[in-house]
Amino acid sequence: MRTQMDRVNPQTKASVSAPKKNLIAGEWRASRGAESVDCIDPSTGEILTSFTPAGVEDVDDAIGAARTSFDSGAWRNLPPAERAKRLWRVAELIDEHRRTLAELESLDGGKPFAAAFNGEAPAAAEAFRYHAGWCTKINGETFKPSVPGLDLEGTTRLEPVGVAGLITPWNGPLVMAAWKLAPALAAGCSVVLKPSELTILSTLKLGEIICEAGLPDGVVNIVIGSGAVVGHAIASDPRVDKISFTGSTGSARAIIDAGRGNLKRLSLELGGKSPVVIFDDARLDEAIAGAAEGIFGNAGQVCVAGSRILVQRSIYERVADGLCARAKALKLGATFEETTQMGPLISASHRRSVNNSVQRSLAEGAECLAGGRSLDGDGFFFQPTVLADSLTKSTAWRDEIFGPVAVLTAFDDESDALRLAGDTQYGLAASVWTENASRAHRIARELRAGIVWVNCHGIPDMSMPIGGYKQSGWGREHGRRGLEAFLEHKSVMQRIFS
Repeated sequence: MRTQMDRVNPQTKASVSAPKKNLIAGEWRASRGAESVDCIDPSTGEILTSFTPAGVEDVDDAIGAARTSFDSGAWRNLPPAERAKRLWRVAELIDEHRRTLAELESLDGGKPFAAAFNGEAPAAAEAFRYHAGWCTKINGETFKPSVPGLDLEGTTRLEPVGVAGLITPWNGPLVMAAWKLAPALAAGCSVVLKPSELTILSTLKLGEIICEAGLPDGVVNIVIGSGAVVGHAIASDPRVDKISFTGSTGSARAIIDAGRGNLKRLSLELGGKSPVVIFDDARLDEAIAGAAEGIFGNAGQVCVAGSRILVQRSIYERVADGLCARAKALKLGATFEETTQMGPLISASHRRSVNNSVQRSLAEGAECLAGGRSLDGDGFFFQPTVLADSLTKSTAWRDEIFGPVAVLTAFDDESDALRLAGDTQYGLAASVWTENASRAHRIARELRAGIVWVNCHGIPDMSMPIGGYKQSGWGREHGRRGLEAFLEHKSVMQRIFS
C-alpha cells in the first residue's frame, strides 16, 4: 500500500527528512530547546518527522541578528530597486519550487494537493511580486507650513518601523508567511518569523528560498516552537518594534500583554463568525455553491469562513436542501488522492474540539441537517456539517468553531438580516448574495465587517486590505494599508534663511 510519502518528489522527501533548524543570522542552527515535537500528517495520523523547538536563547539570538541587520542598514539602506529585485527573485524561486512547497503544505497541514499547488504556492509568489512593486513607491510629501514670519518647508518621510516579529497560524502556513514577510521586507524591516509548531515544513523551505534569493544575513530569521515559549519571547522583547499576528483572539490578548513593555506596534488578524446573507433575488445555484465553498473549503479552517448562513425565509428550504446535498456529496480523503475535495482537520485535539462544539450546539437546540460527526479510520476527518438554529442561541451560532460546520437561520427582510449578521463579537468578513445592486450597496455599507464580498465569498487579492472590526483584530493586511503597517511616518520642518 502506497503511503503519502511515496507520492511526493525527492526534493520534498529530502526536506522532510532533513534536520529541522532555526534560521538565525544567515545560518541554520540547531535548537537549544527541550524535548522533541512530532510533525504529524493529518491525513493519516502518521509522524512525518520531528524537531526540537527553539529555546529562549535561540529567540534571543534571532532577535539580536534582526536588530543588528536593521541597525546596520544592510537591507533598509539598499536602493529600493535592488530590494525589489530580490523580492522578485524570491517569487521566481517559489515558482521553481512550487511542487515541493505544495507537497510540504499538504503533508504538514492536510490541505488537498490541488488546492496547495494551484492556490497556496502561486499566492505566496504573488505576494512577493506585488510588494516588490511597492519598494520604489514608498514616498513622502512636501507641504508649506502656515507659520507667519518664517520661511519654512515641510516634508514627510516613510521609514521602516524596525524589527518586526511575525507570528503565523497553522491553517495556511506558506501563504500567511508570505503575506507578512513580503510587506515587512518591502518596507525595509528586518524580521523574526515564528510559524505554528503544527506546520513548520513549508515555512522552513521558504527560508531556504529567501537565503538563495540573496537577502543579507540576519534580515529574515525563523525560529520554530510554541507560542507559549517562542511567541512570548518575541512579543515581550524590547528590541522588537512591531508584532504582526494571525491567530485566535485568546492568543492575541496574551500578545498584547507581552508587548506592553515597549508599547509595540501591533497588527492582529483574529477570529471570525462571518455571515453569508442570501436574498431571494440571488442566483441561488451560485449562492449555494459559494456558501458551500465558503464553509467547507480547507475543512472550514479559514478565518473568513462563512460559518453563519442567513437565508431569506421564502427560499430557506431550497438553500438548506442545496447546501446539505453539497455537504453529503463532498469526497473526503487524503491530500494526494485525486478525488479528494475536502481534507482533514489539523489534529486529533482540534477534531475533538469541533465535535464537542457540534454536540453542545445540538444539546442547545440546534438541528443537524447533514453530517455532524467524526469519521472512523486514519486521519482527523470530520463530516461537512449543516446545522439549523432558528433561535440563534447555540454554540455554533456564537463561537468560532474553525471547522466544516455551517449554521443556518432564516430572516424576513433587510433589517432582520442586518440584525442577525451583527449578532456577533466578531467582524472580520461577510458576503451578500443578491441581484439588486442598490440592496448590495445598502447591506455592504451597513455590515460591521472588515471585508464584504458581493455574490462571492473568500476571494483574496493583494491590493484589497483585509482586517477586522470588533474582536476580529487591529489594523489591516494587503494593499497600501498593509504595507504602511510596517512603516513609521516622520515629519520634517526646515527653516530656510535668506
